Amino acid sequence: MWLDAYGGGVFLPFRDATNGRSTYGGGRYLLDTVKGADLGHEADQIVLDFNYSYHQSCVYSERWSCPLAPPANRLTFAVEAGERLAP
Repeated sequence: MWLDAYGGGVFLPFRDATNGRSTYGGGRYLLDTVKGADLGHEADQIVLDFNYSYHQSCVYSERWSCPLAPPANRLTFAVEAGERLAP
């Protein structure tokens, strides 16, 4: 997604098969250029490293409302990388 508000930039929320088990049920975020999480690009492709995926703020406080991943960003496999919930 491209954000016009909130500083602008690329924003990539996603869901995968770990959601609700070892990660937050609402998904995780992978890329947010406003927060400096941009790993760059090669030609017309963005570099993605799922090791940098993280939970959104609403995981830690009910005061936050977080956007969820759209259907096109829902992966059918488990992404066993990035931030996890404490056991």
